[in-house]
Formats: sequence, C-alpha cells, structure tokens
Amino acid sequence: MCGRYAASRKPEDLVEAFGIEKWEPEETLAPDWNVAPTKEVHVVLDRPVKDAPDPRPVRQLRTVRWGLVPSWAKNPEGAARMINARSETVAEKPSFRRPFAQRRCIVPADGYYEWVTAHDERQLEVEGKKKRARKQPYFVLPADGSVFAMAGVYEFWRDPTLPGDHPQAWWATCSVITAEAETGPLGVAPAEGPASLAEIHPRMPLMLPPDRWDAWLDPARTDTDELQALLAPPPGGLMRAYPVSTAVSNVRNNGPELLQELAAPEEATLF
Repeated sequence: MCGRYAASRKPEDLVEAFGIEKWEPEETLAPDWNVAPTKEVHVVLDRPVKDAPDPRPVRQLRTVRWGLVPSWAKNPEGAARMINARSETVAEKPSFRRPFAQRRCIVPADGYYEWVTAHDERQLEVEGKKKRARKQPYFVLPADGSVFAMAGVYEFWRDPTLPGDHPQAWWATCSVITAEAETGPLGVAPAEGPASLAEIHPRMPLMLPPDRWDAWLDPARTDTDELQALLAPPPGGLMRAYPVSTAVSNVRNNGPELLQELAAPEEATLF
C-alpha cells in the first residue's frame, strides 16, 4: 500500500522532469517529508485549460487532496479510506472506474515509507505478551535518485452545502494506484533487513517508467484494456530501501532528517 510518502522537490524541478506547460505559483506546496492522507499534494495531469481557445490537453502541475472523493459521494467523509486504488480492480470499482478511464495522473514523490515488524516483536504480539508490536520504518525510492512517479487517478466533487461560486465548492482529490510488491532483489538493498520489496510489504505504489508517462496521462485514451496494460510492473531492480528513524511514524514530525539513512534498523534483527 501507500500510506505515507515524501515529496520535497521544487515545482521548477517537476516542471523540467515532466515537461509541464502550466502551473500556478500560488498553488506551490512547501516541501513535505511526511505526506499523510488528506493532505494537499502535487499531481501531474494532462487536461484542457478552462476557457482557453485551444481545446488540446495541456500538461499541468496541480494541487489536489490525497484521498479520492467520488463525484457521486454525498459527503467527503470517506476520503481518508480512499488513498489507494488496487491495480487489479481499479477499472471495476465504482469509486475508481470513471476516473481510471478519464482522469489519470502522476503523483510525484521522492519515495514512500513502509513499516516492518521485527521478528521478536511479532512473536511477542502472537503470544499475547504485547498488545502492539513496534515497527521499523523503511524508505523506498528509485535507486538512481530520480523522481518516483506513482500512478494515480483524480476526481472532482461538488460540495452541495456551498454555493457554486464559493472557492471551496469544488474539491479535486486523488488516489495512488498500488500493485503487488516486487519479489525480485532490490537494486540497492540494506546491509541488514529485507532483500526485496515484498519482504517489506506485500503491496507497493505502482511506479510508472518515463516511457509510459505520455500514454498514461493522455485523456484521449479511454479503452480500459489498453490502460490496464500500462499497469504492468516496471522493470525489476530499480528500487532501493533503507531503514529510517521511527520519528516518521508520528505525522507531526516533518523535515529532511526523516530521510536520513540509519546504519542499522532501530529494532532487533528483522529477519
């Protein structure tokens, strides 16, 4: 799954990386090393510019909320539960079916966090000697340090309690698409701990290689079979993972120190 990630790149860097043609400086978000559900996030999308004479889709950097609210929802209360969409069912689920066909995006990140329960901690939990095992967080990112382009979908929701001209009458929200985690070896594995992403967690955000970006963002592509093919796993060995401080487990903590690599996990031996 993807429940927390880091996004510290400047908009100017994203503009260059994705070939973005339009972004509004007033929508610039501060660097965030601990992005949590329902926060505002940057997404890359191709969409015609409202009221522009040219109807062609324009690549844009937009700000949306993380946690999709379906267009037909009566209220946004379930947004925090809609942060992820499974690649296996995104074309079928009522909440994601139309966005998948019509409104796809890329959620740019430095990488994402995932938590692993240490063997000894897990055993204590199984034996009932500990109510909740402590988990060791790992940071997962492209091994070459490039932007992590997570596949996503976005949607618009109209708040019926507000007048149409109210600045908060329309919500733009998104979900990150997840897939089965890679079972092959990491491109760069930690000295101690997991040797593959599947050993960290059974699922992971789906990373889109650059050669799929244009096709994924193209709103003219609506055939779900063709789109499903774009959700194939990327080539293996592109990722690395390393342990980070448990400080990231508290959403109130935020800063570049959260990405600092630990020499060894804070917990006892994990594997």
